[in-house]
Order: sequence, then structure tokens, then C-alpha cells
Amino acid sequence: MDYLLSNRQIEAGERFEAIAELFDAWTFRHFDDIGLTTGGRCWEVGAGGPTVPTWLARRVGPDGRVLATDIDVTWLPADPPFEVARHDLVRDDPPAGPFDVVHARLVLVHLADRDRALRTMADSLRPGGVLLVEDADPALQPLACPDEHGPDERLANHVRRGFRALLAERGADLAYGRRLPRLLREAGLADVRADAFSPIASPACGVLEAATIRQVRDKLVAGGRVTADEIDRLLEVIAAGRIDLTLAPLISAWGVKPG
Repeated sequence: MDYLLSNRQIEAGERFEAIAELFDAWTFRHFDDIGLTTGGRCWEVGAGGPTVPTWLARRVGPDGRVLATDIDVTWLPADPPFEVARHDLVRDDPPAGPFDVVHARLVLVHLADRDRALRTMADSLRPGGVLLVEDADPALQPLACPDEHGPDERLANHVRRGFRALLAERGADLAYGRRLPRLLREAGLADVRADAFSPIASPACGVLEAATIRQVRDKLVAGGRVTADEIDRLLEVIAAGRIDLTLAPLISAWGVKPG
């Protein structure tokens, strides 16, 4: 499947920075709750940017191991405090493990064979290891502006609908987040839990929305979903800070490999 939001576009860097600002504290809280400590072995799947594997490397220390993989490692540093490998989660054999913690954030929802990818991650755990998967559920809260009280908000929601249609066409599961607890149990994990986070009116929401719109602009216009003028108008509105943007809920689900 052709990934709609390619790491090779310049906007990817802006998106990774905004995602880190919005979600890193939420993700790191889950690592704390899991009990990740010095000496742990971690696999960060679809790392994108460096913030999560860097935090993991600090947590596990020199006696631990952090492997960050992605199909495109462009945005990872040349000399990081963690291992880096190009890896296709669906097509390639899993890396050498086992791991104490395997984590993927905003990855599986975009994959055509996400079920196989989930099994690969679960199988890479040691007994007692934890799989933490965090993914969006755009169908659960589909609006860019839930408080649709004016033309700017209506325009933002119109463009967001076009983006959701593009995602669906590319094979994304727009209701994937809510399925994660069941899918983790079906993958054989125990003590499965989940919660959700949805930022509202953060400046980083505007940065992420604008970068995403610029990244898929040509596809939105070519598909007849929005016009170039509508996109330009919305980008001006976002830059001026005139609307309160929100995102689809990020659902975090985790479970333990028995044994």
C-alpha cells in the first residue's frame, strides 16, 4: 500500500515534531506504568522521529537495548543513542529478540496487513513482556472542530472529511483504535488494558493539521474533495490561530505475553 503520509516529504519533519509535542508525555506515562527499567530491551516500531527511542534509551541505560525501525529512517539521527534499522513490519522477518517492551504509535492503522504486523510484534516479546500499541480512531471523533460555530470551523471540518476519505481509500482502518483491546487478546496477550487521549486547542494541533494538509494537498484537489482555494483559506485561518483544532483520539492499548 502506498503510504499517504510519506516520511520522504519535507512536511514529515513538522508532523513528527508536532506529534511528539502532543503525545510524547502520554506515551512516556505508559512506559512508566508498564514498569520499564534499567536494562530493558525495547523495539520501537515505525519510529519516525527520534524522541521516543531517545527517551527509551535514557530509561534502559547502557545495559539495555533500544532498536528503532522504520521503512524510512530519514528523520532519525546519524549517531543516536539507540540502534537504527530499516525494516518493513509486514514484509520483513522480525528483528532478533526477544524484547521486554514493543511499542508502535500511529503505525498499524495505515498498514494493509495490520493483523500480521500485530502478531509479529506480539511474537517478539519475551514471556512477561509488554506490547503497547497506540493508534488513532478517526471514526470515533471525526471532526477537526467539534465546536462548529462559524464558516472557518465548517471549512476545517470539510477538509478533514476529505482527508479521512483519502485515508480510507488507501486502506486505513478509521475505527482501528477501538479494536485494539480485543485484537491484543486475540493475539494471545493477557491483562489487556486501554485508555485514550484527545488534545483540544493545542497550538501543536494547528501545526500538525497544516503540515498534513500541505502534504496531501495535491491528492485532495485531484480527487475533487476540496479546491485549492479552500485549502489556501484554511491554511491562512490556521496560521492566524482563529480556530480551535482537535484530533482523533489516540487510543493506547497494552497487554502482557503469558508465561
